[in-house]
Amino acid sequence: MSKDSRKPVRKKRKAPGVAGILGVGLDHDDGHKRITSGEKFMLVGGSQETHERMTETMLKTFEELKRRDKQLETVDPRELGEIIHKVQPN
Repeated sequence: MSKDSRKPVRKKRKAPGVAGILGVGLDHDDGHKRITSGEKFMLVGGSQETHERMTETMLKTFEELKRRDKQLETVDPRELGEIIHKVQPN
């Protein structure tokens, strides 16, 4: 507590950066167990189509981060969300 105000002194914490991305597909019914991993992402499950879309999205996301000269650990989460939204296949 601060001597002057008698209120607890709180230290500001820096929000933790994103260390990796986990993608989970829930729409499979063919019995296949699909797992794709990269240096900073892991994708599990999904139908073949969904898993391929997730994989393409991750690859394009990391290409865009590289193009912007940014790292996953330091990019603002909102900017990361915008990038992911932008690169998703139609």
